[in-house]
Amino acid sequence: MALLLLLLLSGLPVGVVMALVGFLGIAYLRDITSALSVLGQVPYSTAENHSLSTIPLFVLMGSFAFYSGISRDMYYATYKLFGHFPGGLAMATVAGCAGFGAVTGSSVATAATMGTIAIPEMKRYNYDVGLATGCVAAGGTIAGMIPPSTALIVYAFLTEQSIGRLFMAGVFPGLLEAAIYMTTIYFLCKANPIKGPPGPRFNFRQRIGAFKRVWPVILLFFLVLGGLYLGVFTPTEAGGIGACGAFIVGLSRRRLRWQGIVNSLFESGKTTAMIFLIVIGAMILGFFLSYTRLPFLLADFVSNLEINRWFILGIILLVYLFLGCLMDGLAMMLITIPIFFPVIVALGFNPIWFGIVMHKVGEIALITPPIGMTVFVIAGVTKDVSLYTIFRGIFPFVAADLINLGLLLAFPSISLFLPNLLKGSQ
Repeated sequence: MALLLLLLLSGLPVGVVMALVGFLGIAYLRDITSALSVLGQVPYSTAENHSLSTIPLFVLMGSFAFYSGISRDMYYATYKLFGHFPGGLAMATVAGCAGFGAVTGSSVATAATMGTIAIPEMKRYNYDVGLATGCVAAGGTIAGMIPPSTALIVYAFLTEQSIGRLFMAGVFPGLLEAAIYMTTIYFLCKANPIKGPPGPRFNFRQRIGAFKRVWPVILLFFLVLGGLYLGVFTPTEAGGIGACGAFIVGLSRRRLRWQGIVNSLFESGKTTAMIFLIVIGAMILGFFLSYTRLPFLLADFVSNLEINRWFILGIILLVYLFLGCLMDGLAMMLITIPIFFPVIVALGFNPIWFGIVMHKVGEIALITPPIGMTVFVIAGVTKDVSLYTIFRGIFPFVAADLINLGLLLAFPSISLFLPNLLKGSQ
């Protein structure tokens, strides 16, 4: 494990690091033949798994949405709805992030895309730069919670949980996250109007006109989730319908040109390859950990402790928060799930609920120093804003995230209400 952390900090690709450590560990515990056998079998057995075909389809859906200009439409629709409130442009940005995240599933992509659209607009209305950049960095993380989320798909694969139930479990926590962020912005700007002066007020006709451009996307989102909820189609079929729907929306608006289609395919392929490399590396590492029996011994040890299970859960979440500050959330999850998941099951926690809570802690880590991946994305988009300024603007949203996390821990039904109603096994 020390070698694993050392190699991760060296800057090597995460998937390669996990595969290398797993290979060396198996060779040490067993023999080189066993290690070579695992190295030969795991990449194929992992990549041919049908459930993982959901990933490229939803990634492609997000790429088509990006090149169709859906992100800009989402922002201006919410802008006309919330813009006249104190901090209205920042509130519209958060709502736009939630809407665009519902078709991309990527926190980094949402933060980068919305940052290029919303930050110049907020600067034009003399918004506090910290608030402007902070709300985009924090708002981008919503995309990882609201389905379709790539991280939730991978979690479902690793823990043998239902993708459909995990998607449903992320709906209310994602909406709650957006609502808490918007409430935070409202009270910040109500207390200090200089931070976020109100924008122009639009009439009813102008607001309806703005939403005419986004109704196909909203319909597509509800079609995908509704089909999953009613058991009409599987998550893989939902991904296919989503990608096809985003493609048709782009063509019908004459925004998705030939170059955009080519770019979407290439970018989806590269993103999928990166995710698969990390998953394959994690599976090889998982074989090594299973040979050590560390996860099962740890689960037995913890379950026999005379300690409240919530205290143990708190320690696990603190570990996630620490690791999330140092590495990508997906990599963090893949490294720790083989160790912590048996402990969670042994303690009697619901695995669907734990997936949402763990992902929420990972979102907090995305906006906290020293790494804060979405913060660095926003710094790259703005260029003229220092990291210190962005992190300063992030702190109110970290506080909001902690409130959100507390609600998810105190009221598991926020995450489990929809999954418990889900029809069918998917």
